[in-house]
Amino acid sequence: MAKLIDSISLPSGLRGLSTQEVRQVVDELRDELIETISTCGGHFASSLGAAEISVVLHHLFDTPGDRLIWDVGHQGYIHKMLTGRRGEMGRIRTKDGISGFLKRNESEYDAFGAGHAGTSISAAVGMAIALQRTDPSRYVVSVIGDGSMTAGMAFEALNHAGALGLKNFIVVLNDNEMSISPNVGALSWLFSRAVTSKTSNMARSGFKNLYKKGLVPELVYRAIDKAEEAAQSFFATPSMLFEAFGFRYIGPVDGHDVEALVDAITRAKAQDVPVLVHASTLKGKGYSYAEEDCITWHAVSPFDRNKGVFKKGAKTPPTYTSVFADTLVRLAKEDEKVVGITAAMAGGTGLDKLQEKAPQAYFDVGICEQHAVTFAAGMACEGYKPVCAIYSTFLQRAYDQVLHDVCIQKLPVVFAMDRGGVVGNDGETHQGVFDIAYLRTIPHIVIASPKDENELQHMVKSSVDYGCPVALRYPRGAGMGVDLDAELTTLPLGKGEVVQEGEEILFICFGPMTQYGLSVAARVEKEYGVKPTVINARFAKPLDEELLEREIPRHAHVYTIEDHALMGGFGSAVLELVQDKKIALEHHIERFGVADEFVTHASQVEQHQMNKYDPESIFERVVAKLEQKKIAVGA
Repeated sequence: MAKLIDSISLPSGLRGLSTQEVRQVVDELRDELIETISTCGGHFASSLGAAEISVVLHHLFDTPGDRLIWDVGHQGYIHKMLTGRRGEMGRIRTKDGISGFLKRNESEYDAFGAGHAGTSISAAVGMAIALQRTDPSRYVVSVIGDGSMTAGMAFEALNHAGALGLKNFIVVLNDNEMSISPNVGALSWLFSRAVTSKTSNMARSGFKNLYKKGLVPELVYRAIDKAEEAAQSFFATPSMLFEAFGFRYIGPVDGHDVEALVDAITRAKAQDVPVLVHASTLKGKGYSYAEEDCITWHAVSPFDRNKGVFKKGAKTPPTYTSVFADTLVRLAKEDEKVVGITAAMAGGTGLDKLQEKAPQAYFDVGICEQHAVTFAAGMACEGYKPVCAIYSTFLQRAYDQVLHDVCIQKLPVVFAMDRGGVVGNDGETHQGVFDIAYLRTIPHIVIASPKDENELQHMVKSSVDYGCPVALRYPRGAGMGVDLDAELTTLPLGKGEVVQEGEEILFICFGPMTQYGLSVAARVEKEYGVKPTVINARFAKPLDEELLEREIPRHAHVYTIEDHALMGGFGSAVLELVQDKKIALEHHIERFGVADEFVTHASQVEQHQMNKYDPESIFERVVAKLEQKKIAVGA
């Protein structure tokens, strides 16, 4: 049977369709998305939930002239399919394929690049102001949801837009009561049910006591109880919040009812003030397995569409994330002062284990990294030992709080920076390759990284024990497959280790890159008869000055290896030490790491290769120096 979407030009062909035909397009695209992602993987449940919103917006607006701005990008796959990228979806998030997020250089329909939450309304306000001066007939629409409305920046932008009284400015709130993990906080409660006032709570409590004493018949109690609840819903609704910001509120509307959506957004277009359309949706809509468990189906690997079962790959060692989580659970059970904090990423950071096994030690603050850090600082002031589990790329959002609220006060907050290093298929917006540089200039902070998952569990304990600010970075993905020690120990602060004694060549490695150093060293020894020395630095700050001052001068060729940007990173710290201590060198130190470019989406291994710090690239550069030396000696 021929598809309607194959017979029209997308997205312009949507604008002449009937409501029934728009519904058909939604169904066809949703079915195609399920089929495609089942084979290649990608962000899934959010885009399924936003299918109707995506199609209706392109149906009602003259894109790309009218600007559609998507928050985060998790909900943008249908938008991509509507805007010339249907045929490329099978290679989404792969090397040389299309991005899983929004990118201005990928399509003129991607009005604003997005990977982090809470940015869409701010960008929309800026565009709206500019367009009022250049092309005032154009509309600007921000689609925000998936938990992004818990971000403070979104409300700063609402406040600004309302104060400006922007015309042709619409915010669509895609309210599915979920971010990646379930939403938390008062705002999410406001969206899912009307606010309950103190007065009505007192009245309800007193009335219930009369009922319990038998002074009020059950029939009367039930009737009045229902009436009181209905009254609360009438007088305290989400509209009050957004109208206070100067927006005209429309909703809530069923975000899966095409006719209702068309009506609501058409009415929004007719207003002469900023408008918020509140659409209630179901994350994972249209695929029963995702509807039932949208957390598991948020971002997926290939799966069997009919059975709802993920296709099994080769068995791998436990991930760094899971080892961190297991260790934190263990520490929290042993010490009630140890707590874990996540910014709406319980599953991604492993803190869902803490929530399950030690719930008294678990805190989810929503997509509010700034608040998470200062909240942790407040707990630390009262003798607690908070561990903020935040991806490296997301901790960037709380830089001022790390500096001002934690480090200046020397508070013992641990930043467990998951996804330290390149992260693979998420691409530029999620790479954790800047944290050493943006943190190591801050006084009082310790920056550490383990060589493997066993050392990670010791570093988690050590970070809690040090009693100072600690940034502990570890990579995405599986560990090395080493055995885990039964007993946890506290590692000496600022002390590295020589993991292989050698001569002539020295690899100074930070974190899991130690394994690359060992791999290259073994090959150099086998093929050239030279056994390099390999150091596991453990700490980028403070450096083990004693160890480096001893080892660097006794090697002719010195290399640093890090999964981080070369500018300002671990290798730069080593170079600064050499300069400051006037350490004698036979040849200049060479560094391996990420070049001065944003790293595009590909696998982690491919990203290492692209930046030439994979074992093969390191080996080739090292042996080139050895060959030069042989030629020079022969001459």
